[in-house]
Amino acid sequence: MRYLDEYRDGDAARKLLDGLARVVKRPWTIMEVCGSQTHSFLKYGIDRMLPENVTLIHGPGCPVCVTPVEIIDQAVALASQPDMILVSYGDMLRVPGTAKDLLSVKAEGGDVRMVYSSLDALKLARENPERRVVFFAIGFETTAPANAMAAVIAEREGVDNFFMLTSHVLVPPALEAIASSPDNRVQGFLAPGHVCTVTGYVDYERLAAKYRMPMVVSGFEPLDLLQATYMLVRQLEGGRYEVENQYSRSVRREGNPQALAIMDRVFEVVDHGWRGIGIIPKSGLRLKGDYTRFDAARVFGLDEATAVAAPESVCIAGLVLTGVRKPVDCPAFAIECTPEHCLGAPMVSSEGACAAYYRYARQRPA
Repeated sequence: MRYLDEYRDGDAARKLLDGLARVVKRPWTIMEVCGSQTHSFLKYGIDRMLPENVTLIHGPGCPVCVTPVEIIDQAVALASQPDMILVSYGDMLRVPGTAKDLLSVKAEGGDVRMVYSSLDALKLARENPERRVVFFAIGFETTAPANAMAAVIAEREGVDNFFMLTSHVLVPPALEAIASSPDNRVQGFLAPGHVCTVTGYVDYERLAAKYRMPMVVSGFEPLDLLQATYMLVRQLEGGRYEVENQYSRSVRREGNPQALAIMDRVFEVVDHGWRGIGIIPKSGLRLKGDYTRFDAARVFGLDEATAVAAPESVCIAGLVLTGVRKPVDCPAFAIECTPEHCLGAPMVSSEGACAAYYRYARQRPA
């Protein structure tokens, strides 16, 4: 298929749903990992079309949502300094830290700007040599190669007023944390297509075998999600636990070698905190070697350990991000917590599960 409409064809969707209904015999609980997949499931009503014994739960695949509060506080501290320009993606500006978000700093006079890429931030540094420019670099393996390239270019050109506050996280360690948790309900994963475009899915094969959980790498259009769900349920019903690739038009098993090489050149793997979840071993990326000169946390002496504990809140973001609870299970959902007045990051981000439930009217049952 070559055109977008082909991935939204109603007749083809009905055939897939009919096939799924014939295949499924037992109740199954599956997790779509990526927040964009969650939004597509709800936007197109696919969650309501699936057989009753196929239960969807939503994973930690929203990079804005899982950025820990300690690093938000670091960004707020940097943005509050004179002669500092802090830039990041739009959603990040509204994510609450301990005391405030970045938009609040901007309202108080801080120079906080929205950009679309790390190269925009690097251009800003070139244009403002008398200012320090910090790019708040977040995301999964999807955005890491471009941010690594920005560091390579900055090093090559000698741009000494450009820095990155990094909060890059890796998907496979998070899936392993979910699969190994005593609270785990997931029986199969719809793996994130965009991430796997970069990384491939060799690491997912190890996890599928270790935890005896099937996985299907999925795209994001309605027919992608229906086909991937069908493939996953067939594995579950057949007692198989393999990794299959539904998103073959974009994903290769070995991933993108060039992207992986630039990531390995610039970053090292470290333990990393996930908002609402805690520290997950070997789940983050940090600048290494010659590129530590651009590491804002090191250069400006920021220390995660000095962050103030977050105030008490009824927000259950951590349970939502690990699939233990759904957004409508939160007592604050659509009452105290809305996109305009959010308590947690999943209601802020355009990929957040709470925002999806709110936007597409999946309200708390009466």
